[in-house]
Amino acid sequence: MNRRQFTTASALALAATRLPSFAQSQPPGKRVGFAAVGLGSISDIFMQACANSQSAKITALVTGHPSEKGSKYAAMYGIPKTSIYTYKQYERLADNKEVDAVYIGLPNSMHCEYTVRAARIGKHVLCEKPMAISSTECRTMIQECHTANVKLMIAYRVHYDPTWKQAMQIIDSGGIGELQSFQGGFFNQQRPGAWRLSRKLGGGGSVLDLGIYPLNAIRHLTREEPNNFTAVVSTRDFSGRFAEVEQSVEWTMKLPSGIIASCGCSYGQTAPGFLTINGDKGSLQFQPAFNYDGLHLFGRANDQEIDVLSTGKGAFQFTLEADHFADCIRHNKQPESPGEEGLKDMLAIEAIYGAAGTPIA
Repeated sequence: MNRRQFTTASALALAATRLPSFAQSQPPGKRVGFAAVGLGSISDIFMQACANSQSAKITALVTGHPSEKGSKYAAMYGIPKTSIYTYKQYERLADNKEVDAVYIGLPNSMHCEYTVRAARIGKHVLCEKPMAISSTECRTMIQECHTANVKLMIAYRVHYDPTWKQAMQIIDSGGIGELQSFQGGFFNQQRPGAWRLSRKLGGGGSVLDLGIYPLNAIRHLTREEPNNFTAVVSTRDFSGRFAEVEQSVEWTMKLPSGIIASCGCSYGQTAPGFLTINGDKGSLQFQPAFNYDGLHLFGRANDQEIDVLSTGKGAFQFTLEADHFADCIRHNKQPESPGEEGLKDMLAIEAIYGAAGTPIA
């Protein structure tokens, strides 16, 4: 067995100890039912994930195009036509006993409204990130779900990825010594006219969609909240594509322990997402870091080389997060990434934009 085979085997062994046990513990047929709210690309992936889950399934659809998208996905996932709803019919989900929770895959500016409406009809909520477009909205969502006694989880899929869990274990065990600094970034191209380039729908620029990944990863791995920020924004594409949001953002932040971080994101660059984690005795790097699959963790820890390739394929991270939320619903447990996690990210995002002199609110 060579070094890569050994480290990969170690990662798989760790993953086996960390994977949710719900799928094995639940009686056949007792899957948690989700209504997919908004049938865009992210919901398509979540529905694929639920089809591969023994714990969760799609039991209803909410869409502005019931006869087109609704019928298409109903046929794919065996959903009766009576369980296809428009946004105006949303509250009728209250009477559908096959729906335990909603999955909100809508544009960012709609997350708060549809979370609150779900809570008020007694449905648990799994909401895509960013949680909302302001910390005020985040607090409203948390309060409404608390009042209604329903669970609120934010879909931080990498929290549930076994490769990320291995990185957490290495750090927690002191494998790279005391943490010193991070460098991270996530970049892609957004086509002209995409809803994410609309301030009304997206609520802001690339930090909410892409920068949130290195931001959340650093918060998650350190369990600290950054409290000192610098930031700059820049737009070099003057075609009109970025008329409402900036093209690129770079920022630094300092954590209470003294750990420092430098991060970036862009809707107008093409580069792999990455995260470098530096300790005083070693370092780790993810590249790619935030993809759905194909993650690569490498570096040096405990005086040994680390080289792990994720073996998960396709939408498996979404399956893991769906299984986790199903487990929380069945056993009345707090999700690992609750609404409070989304609020903390939004407070940091507001601070980043504030430091750049371009507040999002």
